[in-house]
Amino acid sequence: MFKKKSLPELIDDLRNNENVIHWHEINPKEAKTKPMPESVDPRIREALARRGINELYTHQHSAYEAVGKGENIVAVTPTASGKTMCYNLPVLQAIAADSTSRALYIFPTKALAQDQKSELNEIIAEMGIDIKSYTYDGDTSPAIRQVVRKAGHIVITNPDMLHSAILPHHTKWVSLFENLKFIVIDELHTYRGVFGSHVANVLRRLRRICNFYGSNPVFICTSATIANPRALAEQLTGSPMRLVDDNGAPSGRKHFAFYNPPIVNKPLNIRKSATAEVNQLARDFLRNKIQTIVFARSRVRVEVILSHIQDLVRNEIGTKSIRGYRGGYLPAQRREIEKGLRNGDILGVVSTNALELGVDIGQLQVCIMTGYPGSIASTWQQAGRAGRRHGEALIVMVAGSTPIDQYIVQNPDYFFERSPEYARINPENLIILVDHLKCAAYELPFKETEQFGPLDVADIMEYLVEERVLNKNKDTFYWANLAFPASNISLRSASQENVVIVDQTQTGNVGIIGEMDRFSAMTLLHDEAIYLHQGVQYQVEKLDWEHKKAYVREVDVEYYTDANLAVQLKVLEIDRTRDRDYAAIHYGDVTVNAIPTIFKKIKLSTFENIGSGPIHLPEEELHTSATWLELKEVDPAIGTKTLEQLLLGIANVMNHIVPVLVMCDRSDVHVAAQIKANHTGLPTIFIYDHYPGGIGLADDVYKRFDEVKAAAIDLIRRCPCEDGCPSCISSEIEGMNAKKKSLQLLEGL
Repeated sequence: MFKKKSLPELIDDLRNNENVIHWHEINPKEAKTKPMPESVDPRIREALARRGINELYTHQHSAYEAVGKGENIVAVTPTASGKTMCYNLPVLQAIAADSTSRALYIFPTKALAQDQKSELNEIIAEMGIDIKSYTYDGDTSPAIRQVVRKAGHIVITNPDMLHSAILPHHTKWVSLFENLKFIVIDELHTYRGVFGSHVANVLRRLRRICNFYGSNPVFICTSATIANPRALAEQLTGSPMRLVDDNGAPSGRKHFAFYNPPIVNKPLNIRKSATAEVNQLARDFLRNKIQTIVFARSRVRVEVILSHIQDLVRNEIGTKSIRGYRGGYLPAQRREIEKGLRNGDILGVVSTNALELGVDIGQLQVCIMTGYPGSIASTWQQAGRAGRRHGEALIVMVAGSTPIDQYIVQNPDYFFERSPEYARINPENLIILVDHLKCAAYELPFKETEQFGPLDVADIMEYLVEERVLNKNKDTFYWANLAFPASNISLRSASQENVVIVDQTQTGNVGIIGEMDRFSAMTLLHDEAIYLHQGVQYQVEKLDWEHKKAYVREVDVEYYTDANLAVQLKVLEIDRTRDRDYAAIHYGDVTVNAIPTIFKKIKLSTFENIGSGPIHLPEEELHTSATWLELKEVDPAIGTKTLEQLLLGIANVMNHIVPVLVMCDRSDVHVAAQIKANHTGLPTIFIYDHYPGGIGLADDVYKRFDEVKAAAIDLIRRCPCEDGCPSCISSEIEGMNAKKKSLQLLEGL
């Protein structure tokens, strides 16, 4: 008969589990507080006192004092440490003291903006001061939009809305821009790569408009732990920043376990599926009524895990107390799930990284991750979801078979002793910069001597005059078009022309459900592809490449699709070179020519190949920056076929390691191996930015190449397989010592 256990008992059981290969304990911490500052309005004090807040944590106090002196700040403390107070308190205080003051809150997602609005409005209601805070996003009705523009003290929005709906129509927002005292940027660490490079330019446009209306707002940024929060905040906002990181929030004892599923095929080092192990672990906690969150890497995986766990605990606790949570759920459904987690009605939730950001779901007791989330920063964000202020919490990371998962669990020191990654942006990427200069010229005429952020842009403006995008009159550039440019520019990609995804499931009711950059569309939106949107499967019935439209229909199938891309690279220019004895490392500009060849159908439950088909699409060309490694001398005893396999194996390892070291999305940087490079005829491995013009990732790889090499060697060496497996160099190569030869090749660099 089932005997209920407590969390400490379950923690002891897990400690003795042979699959747990590393156990890390974090000691509890007492709160560090300071008295509420004298200057805080008595009505705000009373409202906070009613919520049990009579003092401030040290970091909240430091933030309030610095903002009071007019300093821009970036507050960096762990999840659930009360960062919201770092901006709400100074903003509410300023509006209480002067009712004309305005603040603009920018959150990376709509869900987060809605969540923060409800918390803020609760405090305002208790204060009894007439402060109006509104969200302004795609869901805001036209009637309310007018009220927000005229009377909103605090306008809560997201970067996309700021870029396409607020800045181009700034003349309707005069009362906001004339009186703007604060710009709050929450979850700063999410603004990296292409998205961050776009947002930095949006903020340049915002500052230009503030300047025009005579306001000079203070920036208040908050971030999860990354290695360069101050530098990122300064690069994004163009303003000097003060770092606030004296975290005073309390935390309970935390246990962090690395769990490696058992091996089921020793020669090939194939392990039991991480998903299956996660299901069993979650079942053990849930049937003991312990609140648990399970993180999965994709929307499909969330649905698969959710249905399995619901089946496992159906008899003990029913299926209603375990829910899924991911992008695509309607706001009302999300609110209901968040509330259920806070009040304990919902015992378990399976989520994508949508719950990694600061949505308030209370504090759960156990967090289980399906695989490594992709960066140290993300892992700590997810781990921060477990652990009440007092009492124990458990975090379990269950490794998958991918090289990076195996690298992390076999190298716990890499994870626990290393500072989180650097977040990188490149606002000067020419394609992104030109797009935003067009938007800026539409918003306000440009003077010849005017700078855009720190840049002199007169040359680019002259070029836009030649292209008839702008007109020049004396020393001023004017927008020369009827259409406004922001509507055609997506902040989430650097590609100019996106493919629009059209849902035609219901006859006569055709709707656009999304868009995708052209390069990605080749492998994800070809005819017969299974496209996933908001957890729903769609089959692509036709990809109209010429008109950039993909027509899809909802389906329910047991497989997903994966496409192969044939890639050719040509070197245009070499900017930097490092010569070694047997190899050379270069950095420069390349063109990438890609053509998709075939797609495979892969079964969801077993990941076996159940079919394939050809893809008929034209070649696409991408100009970008790359780092490449060419081998000047190779042992002639290694045949051409074997060398090709070895290069592909090393490229497979680097494909997993590079995104982790340079902190970017897996799709932002690609690795391609060529047995004979076009420009030299030598065996070469290219690592390139997957965006037109590049965003600085390959440059970072060039600077840190020895680190990348050392991580690749370490991963292959530690892999317990006999001679190559999916967790390292991919497949076994017949009749040769592939692992040993791969290591020799890498060490010879």
